[in-house]
Amino acid sequence: MKKIVISIFIFCPFAVLAQTNIKPSIERGKTLYETYCLTCHQDDGGGVPKLNPPLIKTSYVSGDKKKLIKWVLQGTTDKIAIDGKFYSNNMAPQDNLKDDEIADVLTYIRNSFGNKGSAVTPAEVKTVRATIK
Repeated sequence: MKKIVISIFIFCPFAVLAQTNIKPSIERGKTLYETYCLTCHQDDGGGVPKLNPPLIKTSYVSGDKKKLIKWVLQGTTDKIAIDGKFYSNNMAPQDNLKDDEIADVLTYIRNSFGNKGSAVTPAEVKTVRATIK
């Protein structure tokens, strides 16, 4: 029992610190979202029915970060199904954005519109980018 209590006191500050450090990324990500994503995915993340998928609590946003990063880097011209609904508007690749910019915008999306996801790091983006070039 002592070990559990000691572990809580040791690791809790790190969890709070990690959550605090995500705020600047979310703030930068919001600006990037407004520049690159808002037109298609809308101010509220609701998307456009049958054209642009919503970012609100979808499996794509809250799921596998590598898949989400790859989608942003490569874009899509396919009709895609997300959570049982189809979307047919093309998404241009955003591979012109730097790793930290993609990490910030995805961290913003994964923590906005009712989402509660872990942060995306520039290192994760770099790793995925290396696999698709």
